[in-house]
Amino acid sequence: MKKSNFFAFISRMKYINRWGLMRSTKEENVSEHSLDVAMIAHALATIQNKRLEKNIDANKVVLYAMYHDAAEILTGDLPAPVKYFNPAIRTAYKEVEFSASKSLLNMLPEDFQEVYEPALIPKEEDSDIWRTIKAADKISAYIKCIEEEKSGNREFVKAKQALQKEMDNMDRQDVRIFMDEFFEGYGLTLDEM
Repeated sequence: MKKSNFFAFISRMKYINRWGLMRSTKEENVSEHSLDVAMIAHALATIQNKRLEKNIDANKVVLYAMYHDAAEILTGDLPAPVKYFNPAIRTAYKEVEFSASKSLLNMLPEDFQEVYEPALIPKEEDSDIWRTIKAADKISAYIKCIEEEKSGNREFVKAKQALQKEMDNMDRQDVRIFMDEFFEGYGLTLDEM
């Protein structure tokens, strides 16, 4: 049996820091971020299924969210102002991410690849799942901005405003419900919860 380094590689998400151009009071790594996104995405899927009468596979949502930034082990976390600077850079970076994801997939034993491929390489048939994860990713980033602001760091004010606008433009009922019902606690101290 051929040995695989896939999971050892995945465990290195904890060494990839996010928000590279921002001064943070607490650094956040891709591993922490992925867990937050998975939990929020699961909540969004639950809201969709329980409150909005949709039928989204919450288990797939969680699995895919866990791996949604796995390519960054190879690419690093490219700051959003760079990643989205212009269409050419955005397209080139998507190609780099795809190549990195394929490299990760190829680290797995052949009989595992079909199981992990949908989590590493988005497919059109899973577009509702990926849109849910994208929404959760924005909420997670917004929460980071709130936490930094709560710590007296004004570095994240503009990012918070931009994320609020992006979330509003998504026009998603599940996001509105999450923000209405669950978001307030993120601004509270432990004693206030």
